[in-house]
Amino acid sequence: MKPAPFHKIFLCFLLCFIGERLFAQQPVIRLPGQMRLPTNRTYDTASRANRTGKDTAAVSGVERRDYSDDSLHVQVYYLGAVKPVSFDTSIRDFTTRFPIPATHIYLGNDGSATKSLLFFTPQRIGFDPGFHTHDVYKFKLENARFYNTPKPYTELGYMLGGGQEQIIDILHTQNIKPYWNVSFQYRLLSAPGIFRNQKNYHSNYQIASWYQSPHKRYNNYFVLLGNKIQAGQNGGILADKDYLDDPIYQRSRAVIPTHIGGQTAFAQSPFSSVVNTAQKEKEFNFLLRQQYDLGRKDSIVTDSTVVPLFYPRLRFEHSLRFGKYTYWYQDIPSSTNVPDSAYYHDFYGIVMKKPGDSVFLQDQWREWSNDFSIYQFPDANNLQQYIKLGAELQLLKGTLKASSPSLYNIIAHGEYRNRTKNQKWDINAFGRLYTAGFNSGDYHAFISLQRLLSQQLGTLQIGFENINRSPSFIYDKRSSFYLDSAKAFGKENTLHFFARYFIPKLNVQLNGDYYFVSNYLYLNGYKTLQQENAVFNLLRVSALKTFRVSRNLNLHSEVYVQQKAGGAAVNVPVLYTRNRLAYEGLFFRNLNLSMGLEMRYNTPYKADNYSPVLGQFFYQDTLTIGNRPDLHAFVHLRIRTFKAYLRVENLNTVTTVGGFGFNHNNFAAPYYPLPGLFIRFGIYWAFIN
Repeated sequence: MKPAPFHKIFLCFLLCFIGERLFAQQPVIRLPGQMRLPTNRTYDTASRANRTGKDTAAVSGVERRDYSDDSLHVQVYYLGAVKPVSFDTSIRDFTTRFPIPATHIYLGNDGSATKSLLFFTPQRIGFDPGFHTHDVYKFKLENARFYNTPKPYTELGYMLGGGQEQIIDILHTQNIKPYWNVSFQYRLLSAPGIFRNQKNYHSNYQIASWYQSPHKRYNNYFVLLGNKIQAGQNGGILADKDYLDDPIYQRSRAVIPTHIGGQTAFAQSPFSSVVNTAQKEKEFNFLLRQQYDLGRKDSIVTDSTVVPLFYPRLRFEHSLRFGKYTYWYQDIPSSTNVPDSAYYHDFYGIVMKKPGDSVFLQDQWREWSNDFSIYQFPDANNLQQYIKLGAELQLLKGTLKASSPSLYNIIAHGEYRNRTKNQKWDINAFGRLYTAGFNSGDYHAFISLQRLLSQQLGTLQIGFENINRSPSFIYDKRSSFYLDSAKAFGKENTLHFFARYFIPKLNVQLNGDYYFVSNYLYLNGYKTLQQENAVFNLLRVSALKTFRVSRNLNLHSEVYVQQKAGGAAVNVPVLYTRNRLAYEGLFFRNLNLSMGLEMRYNTPYKADNYSPVLGQFFYQDTLTIGNRPDLHAFVHLRIRTFKAYLRVENLNTVTTVGGFGFNHNNFAAPYYPLPGLFIRFGIYWAFIN
């Protein structure tokens, strides 16, 4: 993609909206009859809850915009969620804006493969292509958002990092009619990287529509969603000598030799999408969900309008979904790269016909899914209590290296949710069973009970889930990525017990998770697929608390302790902690400020290595990764609808070896160093039109 269009589009958006924001003084019409969500609470962009339950957008009349309060009541509704949530306007935690979670490691460049430091087993049952190391960068269908807003809302974001890294975010939503909302979201991540051959170029988009009939009986949800992942692969730096401490390589890390990718050095254009040695993914999803309700009509009559209401007792729902998924690995010859035949032969058993041949592996899938469900609402005045039963037919068509299989699944599912009117009890239970087809016997059962003990004692949640899942398709010999000898694998089973206890008076949350796993599936080497015969368990406890050091000085602490019992091939750090010491508060009436230091640390452990061809992390037990604590300085601020983030990261890499510099790199995995000193600057500006 060429750089000019993106820069022009972004600057045009920015200039147009800033100009309108500063000079326009046109009246705003408040529209009657806004779409109703199953809740009595609305939220605004300043995170203030309207506890009266009155929707001010449903009042007829004309209102002059008041620039002293850039707030807007916006309802944000996730697909399948019980109740809406609010926009997150907090500036305390940078990871709410950044794709990579704080508990994840990544392979040295934003946009590269990530892995959680906290143990978990995959929750996806049924058909799974098996590629998840870049999931944090993707828009997901289950997280699709729908809005209800009386005014058009736009948010523009731009983040600039070291090594010409750029992230562009665009969100726009508006009600084109009182009962019809549309939204558009786009994100571009371009990160040429600090080290050689780790260029990443990702793009994501989501177009969504939510229509509700004027009489509230019919709902239509429509989503188009796409993800394109291009992640450069270098196989890690060479280990035949200590390149990181060599003065020759301290000034430019991009010249340190790597296992694959050739001699390609630092990419000059952040908008160049050419990545020759890369893992690539392309996903497209289409969803059309329709609902029709039977129940009781009502209305609210004011002096100037009649607002129709509807209380459903029975709901019929049909969902049609289409997906196209392509996953491939390529190493293509170029003027600076000749694929290393010895590397691919020694680690993967791939034999090239002649020197300089390309390496290319690809799996492609098409999916059609039809789902029909029936809801029953026992209490017409409480839409957060319902029973749901449904069935789904899934059809799959693959295009693989030597076959084109056609697969199917028949799935039964049910759900019960209830948030009581006094909001003291919250029950959520669901089950999903594959009754016939390729993944027959897979199931996921879940139940959670949450109780508000009192305002002083806080809230307690306990729960249980059991997951029985087929191996991902990369464990199937028909996959292009199956490079191991022929093996048979059984279903992986996980029992998970959990508890959460939140005490608002002490501002502390305590968590406990216990996993009991049998037939654990993992990669044991660059291409060796393995299944653990022994049963093992793992216990994790964690605590999150904010300590008030002084009036404006706070310490936000997170501590996770996890311990495995059993001889399974699982390595996790015993301790991980994240602490942010921040000077925070509201200054000069409109300036929300959070500035300070952030420290992350995990105890030494044998971190998983990474297989670039398969796009998977794999178990290793020879090298121990012991890093210095990560140390970052930050200044985050918000002025009304404008947010800015300035971060100086990896201060821990400072060293005097070979002269003063920031060259004592930490490692995410064997042969995968993290960057030295890294500076980020980002702005996010919301516009209410």
